[in-house]
Formats: sequence, structure tokens, C-alpha cells
Amino acid sequence: MVDSFSTFDIVWILLLIIFLLPMVKQKILQLRRDSLIRRLEKIRNSRVITLIHRQEALSLLGIPFSKFIDIEDSEAILRAIRMTPKDKAIDLIIHTPGGLVLAATQIAMALKKHPGEVRVIVPHYAMSGGTLIALAADKIVMDENAVLGPVDPQLGIMMKSYPAVSVLKAIEAKGKENVDDETLIMGDIAKKAITQLNRFIVYLLKDKVGEKKAEEIARKLTEGRWTHDYPLTFHDLKEIGLNVDINVPNEIYMLMDLYPQPTKFSPSVEYVHEPYKVPKPKK
Repeated sequence: MVDSFSTFDIVWILLLIIFLLPMVKQKILQLRRDSLIRRLEKIRNSRVITLIHRQEALSLLGIPFSKFIDIEDSEAILRAIRMTPKDKAIDLIIHTPGGLVLAATQIAMALKKHPGEVRVIVPHYAMSGGTLIALAADKIVMDENAVLGPVDPQLGIMMKSYPAVSVLKAIEAKGKENVDDETLIMGDIAKKAITQLNRFIVYLLKDKVGEKKAEEIARKLTEGRWTHDYPLTFHDLKEIGLNVDINVPNEIYMLMDLYPQPTKFSPSVEYVHEPYKVPKPKK
């Protein structure tokens, strides 16, 4: 005769369910993402790649952490590009606050070298390194309220980040004879960082807009005329000469819904998740 479950057994079963449930939910979510990506590829006749950074749950502990463009991202995207036929278009969906210049540069170079058409789709925002990647595309497709950002280099000093342009301006204002050696070294690095990034942007754009226009765009994006987090809208980007469009496919928004933020105890934003029907005009 089988003994009935004890309270201890029930507790362990409940703990096991709690432990495994997040893994099952994540697997289901991943299958839904894969299905929608395949659907997008058929509709757009392209290879669809996503670079989406959300605050996600760490392991099974529910601890949130911020994600950004890193070397693992560049390795994965370069692998996907290598697996794509040369005549196949690429749609890269970007949602990111930015990240490592090295990783963003590798991704941008790989996209530029791809013979097929490259489209970067921005449903919400692609700042800093995300903008650098977008500049490699033949076309940037963005929501009418989405934004990109400046790509002026940021230097890490004593666990803090400063715009390279601001470091140079501070040295110029004080005079080289009035600053310490460490600041002068940072100034030298700042000058090199701006020059390198400027040249790379020209390399990305000159085949599309001509070298003179590419130099003008590169200067605007790297010279520090805006703060690093300044939102550049569709109209701003159009005005400086980039090839941008606002026809984001509806499936992109559906895909973004499958990358949820961690559940909060009390949501900041609430609304009825259904579109309202427009009433027919009275005769």
C-alpha cells in the first residue's frame, strides 16, 4: 500500500513546480518568438535577426539586470550573417541603449559588407552603439515616435563616463599647462576616439550619400552638439541626410510584445489591451 503524501512531500513538490515553471514559461515564449520570426521572414523574404535588450530575469531568482551590446551579441550576429545567402536581404530589429564600441563596430562592418539589401528596424529606440549599427543599413525603418542618438565617444574615468568632446573642451578652457598629466592623457585618447569614430561613420555612409555628405553627417553625430542621450527623431535623421522610413510592419510590434520586462508588483502603465472600435457615423 502506497503511503499518502506527507506535508513535507507536498512542500517539495510545490518548490519543484515553482523552480521549473519559469523555465517552462521561457521555453514557450521562445517558441512563440521563433514562430513569429519565421513568419516575418516569409513576409519580407529576408533573414530576420533581433538585437533586443530588455531588463530580464536573471536565472530563476528574478533579479533584474540591464543588458547592452557586447561581444557575445556581435559573435551571434556575425554568425547569422555568415549563414545568410549573399543575395538574401537582412532585417535587423534593434532595441538597445547602446554598448561596447568594439561589438557595435564589428556588427556594422559585417552588415555593410553583406551584398544583399540590409534594413535596420527600430520600433522604439537604438541609442549610441545601436545608432552606429543602424548607419550601416541601406535603409533605416523606424516607428514615427522611435529615436536614434548621437554617437560621440564616451570615456570611462574613475568609474565615471565623460563625453570625449567635453574632456577636450575642459583642457582647452584651462590650458594644457594647468591640467595634470592624467587629464592630458585622457585628452589624447579623446581626440583619437573622435577621429576614429568619425572615419568609421564616413566609411559606412560614403557609398550611400557620397564622401562629402558622409563627412558632414559624421561630424554632426560625433562633435558633441547634442548630449549623448539626446533623442534624434525621424525628422532629425531625415534632415541630416539619412535614408529613413516610418513603415514598421505590424508583426514587429507583435514580436516586441514577446520580449516582456520583468513582472512588477504594481505596473506603472495600465490600459485595456484591445483596440477600440471606431463608431460608425450616424446617418
